[in-house]
Amino acid sequence: MESLDKIVFWHWFVVATLIMCIELFAPTAFFLWCGIAAAMVGVVLLVIPGMSWELQFILFAVLCVVSVIIGRSVLKKQNIMASDQPTLNRRGEQYIGRVFTLNENIVDGTGRINVDDGSWRVEGKDMTSGSKVKVTAVNGATLVVEAI
Repeated sequence: MESLDKIVFWHWFVVATLIMCIELFAPTAFFLWCGIAAAMVGVVLLVIPGMSWELQFILFAVLCVVSVIIGRSVLKKQNIMASDQPTLNRRGEQYIGRVFTLNENIVDGTGRINVDDGSWRVEGKDMTSGSKVKVTAVNGATLVVEAI
């Protein structure tokens, strides 16, 4: 633990730089805020050079949590984290509002439809194949439909 007693401000600036470099390879907008917290600890240590290493690490942990919370809230308010394709990884939600033709009868509340290049299980009131249905919701991997 003797080596931890020799931590100076520039060590924190190096740590901040390394953490921010991690953000380049894992763009999650998380490591950025931790890097900023490490830089802030470096600035504090520059002003108060005699701070114990335990207090430095506690300050880093607190600043890391605070900066992540503040950073995420600022990004949400500015709508920076909004996606131009919000249903990209939720394929079923892409079909809500679209009209399809039933491939199979809906019997006891379940049936099938062809959607683009795949076949989807559907839930809805009993109907005959060939009926036009509109997707109203998604229940897991099942599309919820209603007659048109």
